[in-house]
Amino acid sequence: MAIRSYGAAGTVTGSCHLVEADGRRLLVDCGAFQGSRELFARNRGPLGFDPASLDGVLVTHAHLDHSGRLPLLLRGGYAGPVHALPATRELCEHLLLDAAKIQREDAERDRRNGREADPATFDDDDVWRTLARFEPLAYDVAAEVGGLRVTARRAGHIPGSASFLIEAAGRRLVVSGDIGNARKEILPDPAPCPPADVVVMESTYGDRDHRPYEDTIEELARVLREAWERGGMILVPSFALERAHEVLYTVAGLERSHDIPSMPVYVDSPLAAKVDEVYDRFPEELSDELRLVVATGRNPFEPKHLRYTRSVQESRRIAEAGGPAIVIAGSGMLSGGRILHHLRAHAGSPDTTVLIVGYQPSGGLGRALIDGHETVRIMGRETRVRARTVTVGGLSAHAGRTELLDWVRSSGDAEVRLVHGEPGALESLRDALAAAGRRAVVQPSEVPVPGDGRHHEAGE
Repeated sequence: MAIRSYGAAGTVTGSCHLVEADGRRLLVDCGAFQGSRELFARNRGPLGFDPASLDGVLVTHAHLDHSGRLPLLLRGGYAGPVHALPATRELCEHLLLDAAKIQREDAERDRRNGREADPATFDDDDVWRTLARFEPLAYDVAAEVGGLRVTARRAGHIPGSASFLIEAAGRRLVVSGDIGNARKEILPDPAPCPPADVVVMESTYGDRDHRPYEDTIEELARVLREAWERGGMILVPSFALERAHEVLYTVAGLERSHDIPSMPVYVDSPLAAKVDEVYDRFPEELSDELRLVVATGRNPFEPKHLRYTRSVQESRRIAEAGGPAIVIAGSGMLSGGRILHHLRAHAGSPDTTVLIVGYQPSGGLGRALIDGHETVRIMGRETRVRARTVTVGGLSAHAGRTELLDWVRSSGDAEVRLVHGEPGALESLRDALAAAGRRAVVQPSEVPVPGDGRHHEAGE
């Protein structure tokens, strides 16, 4: 059983792992690279393998860094099915169509400004052809995928997220996908890692734990109260999927407990409004506690003064309304979307708060704000930053270091191969596993990692 990585090895984004066993080739994820320009440029490069040679494709979950290059597989000649949980298929529909739309809009903006527009990597037709290939899996039910035996395990990261146990030639391989933060309340906890020979494990927060969840909520309440007193806008770059609902859930709870004043809350994302419908369609993806709340008729994701905006005109009127107000908009990694318009309009005001609630990769705009850069480049323009940037990390959808170590402990004496992390996080988690007597290696990449200067040949 050979495992080769064509993304999310030596970096956090672009998950793409090829499993070869019993003469079969099974791809786990085909995600887009996000963050810096260097990483984003890799989406236009070769995949590194022949899609036509694949026997099957698995998708751990719908986030674009795990699904965003799926349409390129079909363009490259892949003719088989794409296997995932039903909620993943529904969410991929919304996210991939939105990604195609953003590519169109970016090209139109370039042409209006006299710049040469990059050709789209895929369009709506490619997305619909990809969605037609999806075939459903169920948690804890073994299925044949590409000639290999595959069992999906609940990952607790977002609705439909899964880890995969792959069995072939008497060997057991687990690919973790993204492991959820068990301290949060919206989704069920991740299922423990099953016994295995090899585990390919994410390491996003392999070098640190999140703050205790209760402390995180207290910190968020304090930040919102202070922002309210300053009277400025509170800009929340957020993934439309999962993180926006986590923020809404938390703000609604803080309002009910009178820990913060009620204020306007805008979800400036047509995509988030569509994702909201997916939560309604798949209540089995919610935690037991939240299903009980929903059964009473109360919407746990609804602050008192919540508004979803869909049109560009509605988005522009948010700025005219002024603060204090919470504006939740994509993208979560500040690589595009409406949050950039709000940031360009308000970053120069010291009354503005930029509330970072998700991972920001090195080289990206979000990391520049966290690092305190006085000027940043937003949509091609140099922008002065006087806004206050605050990071609240405990709302992450990813497991922290201790949770990752707890999750993999039940795998027995499996060798652990670490992916989906920046170098410091990968090495820190490797050392922690080695200190516990586990065999652990940092998985090399089959394609050059930006800034690395090397081409790794070894497979995962």
